[in-house]
Amino acid sequence: MVSEGSHEVAPALLTKASQDTLTSQAFLAALTPKSEWSNDVYLAEACKERLLTQTEIPEWHNIDMFMGGIAELKSGYHVERDQVGVHTLLFTLSGGGVLTTAKEVIAIEPNSLTVLPARTSFRFELNPALGEWHMIWLLPKESAKWHLISDVGQQVLRFNQCEMIWSLMCLLFAEIGGRPSFRRFVVSEIQRLLTGIETTRSTSLSRVQTLFNEVESQLHLPWTVEQMAQRCFISEEQLNRLTKQLYGLSPRAKLIQLRMDKAADLLGYKEWSITMIAHRLGYRDPYNFTHRFRKHFGMSPSHYRKMMYIPK
Repeated sequence: MVSEGSHEVAPALLTKASQDTLTSQAFLAALTPKSEWSNDVYLAEACKERLLTQTEIPEWHNIDMFMGGIAELKSGYHVERDQVGVHTLLFTLSGGGVLTTAKEVIAIEPNSLTVLPARTSFRFELNPALGEWHMIWLLPKESAKWHLISDVGQQVLRFNQCEMIWSLMCLLFAEIGGRPSFRRFVVSEIQRLLTGIETTRSTSLSRVQTLFNEVESQLHLPWTVEQMAQRCFISEEQLNRLTKQLYGLSPRAKLIQLRMDKAADLLGYKEWSITMIAHRLGYRDPYNFTHRFRKHFGMSPSHYRKMMYIPK
């Protein structure tokens, strides 16, 4: 019997979802970014995959699409690519996988779009903790029509049109050898939905801008890069990339810049002691604040304050 206040939980009370989450986290934690790559594909016998090639769907030529596929994956599946000459897009409907790049390991979850530009190295695989993965994959050619994929870079993005992509691909598969006019319509709809990739990217940039507006208004908080990434619903690597794109600085450097700019402003108010300013900007130790300020401006806060009041 478990007493009130005990933290023990009977195994039977754990939901399958919570067990899967714990197992999935353990699997992700066991993986590390890779530095050596090969070209390899593995599908377990339980996997089902329907291919849509240019031979079966000639209309792919109209939108510079090399190939597509409808995948229902179970038991085991992985794809590893090293600098291939086509882009890769994965639209996850249910279940999930894991993406490994040279920089990070990322969970691929439902209603997400995994973007893998041409000439990059990566590995994606079925998440064994989830046991299945229903997804669509597309291989756009490396052409001017799909330049936005290279601009986005390797990312897993939130994408709310995965079910629509799945439905359109199933319709397209059913029309192999069927009506060319209908296939052209379906292919054009797929292309239209893929223009949402840029919108999704813009949304991520907007979230990062909103984040730093929030950070600037709460500089007293002990911000970490991990916390900031969580606020934006993106990985730390994505936050780093987007912050550099927006501000030319890493997230940590941008945080320091905001604090130092605010410190310089507050030093203009004689009523604010240096200790008060340090605490206001999240530095519990005034000496740490002074060290950071001197490193940023080349002089101590007290010297900076004196310089502000020298008659011109």
